[in-house]
Amino acid sequence: MPHPPNEDRLAALLSAEVYWTARAMQEQGSRFYRALGLALEAADLSNRRRLYAAWPDECWGFYERGLRLRDEAGEEGEGRS
Repeated sequence: MPHPPNEDRLAALLSAEVYWTARAMQEQGSRFYRALGLALEAADLSNRRRLYAAWPDECWGFYERGLRLRDEAGEEGEGRS
C-alpha cells in the first residue's frame, strides 16, 4: 500500500493518539527508537510535530505498526490517553 504524501502523513500522525505509535517504538524499535518512543509519549503537540517532521518515514512506519498492535489488542478507536 503506497504511503500518503508527507503533508497527509504529518496531519494523520498529529491527529492520532500517540500511545500506539510510542508503544510500537518501545516494543519493536532499536534502542534509539525505544528512547524516541518515550520522548514521543512525553512530548507536547509542538514537540511531537518536531519529532514527526524530523523522521517522517520512520514515524509513519511505527504508526502503522502501532495500528496493528492496537488491532491485535482488540482496542477500538485510536487507543489510550
